[in-house]
Amino acid sequence: MFVTLTAPSFGAVHVRREKNGRVLPCHARRNAVTCPHGRVMSCTAKHGPTEDRLGEPLCPDCYDYTGSVLFNAVSPELWRRFTEALRRRFARVSGLTLKELRDQLTISFAKVAEYQRRGVVHFHAVIRLDGPTGPTSTPPPWATADALAQAVQHAVGAVTVTAANHTLRWGAQLDIRQITMTGDLTEQAVAAYIAKYATKAAECVGTLDRRIHNLEELGLYRLREHARRLIAECLRLGAVEGLADLRLAQWAHMLGFRGHFSTKSRRYSTTLGALRAAREEHMRTEQITTGRLALFEEDTVLVVAHWEYAGQGLSAGDQILAAALTGTRLPDVSGGTR
Repeated sequence: MFVTLTAPSFGAVHVRREKNGRVLPCHARRNAVTCPHGRVMSCTAKHGPTEDRLGEPLCPDCYDYTGSVLFNAVSPELWRRFTEALRRRFARVSGLTLKELRDQLTISFAKVAEYQRRGVVHFHAVIRLDGPTGPTSTPPPWATADALAQAVQHAVGAVTVTAANHTLRWGAQLDIRQITMTGDLTEQAVAAYIAKYATKAAECVGTLDRRIHNLEELGLYRLREHARRLIAECLRLGAVEGLADLRLAQWAHMLGFRGHFSTKSRRYSTTLGALRAAREEHMRTEQITTGRLALFEEDTVLVVAHWEYAGQGLSAGDQILAAALTGTRLPDVSGGTR
């Protein structure tokens, strides 16, 4: 199954809506309410795909910045609890204990984290049923896609994480689709989706690619106001007693998310260590077959401790003299020659 787990709403933001190829108004409401800060919670604009306002709150003062960064910070733990609840639920609906379930099949997964323009992460995952030894074995006939989908739906709503008096859970939007060899959602299509999500970093929110240590340093950068407030909230919460384990200040530039963008269960496929070893072996084999052997072993550290002055290139006067002697024309800074 291809599953998308979303974040909850932390306040209305500007979005681009489409239906049947037509762009719809952002938040068109006839009887739009006025928030306590005097802003009408409505937007009738049809936003373009690259507009800066996308992801910005309709009212920044109403937006729950605390909840947003806390969700990013606890999302890896929320995912861990989801996978545990998924296995427990699948065992229960199958009439088995967890040990009996492991003896008959394995539930494995691979996931990537994607940043939305509003600054929270979504998880896109491939969840698969294998036999007891992993992908080399076949699951029992009673382990169906429908049973897996029902277990996913239950697990998403069953898990929560509490931090700073906030109860964090997955959003109401949940997408579960079966991956088939033919049809709209094939293995190749999922691979393309995963590659696209994996390359979408936090920069799409307008944040930074380096750590921010304090508010004074934050003031030196030109940022979207929404991203600035998210980073400032991380710095503020990083000093709150009881939240040190979340390391919000250290990961403020990532808006609180400190997990890896891509993870997988051990039995989903080959390990990352095996992939690295295969690449190293491929490079060694290529060097041997092409005659480009490495001069040193890979773990050798070459220290250059002696330098000599070899000389310098032609100065401006030397270039003019050389041109006069050879009859060549020198390039002009204006684009011509002289």
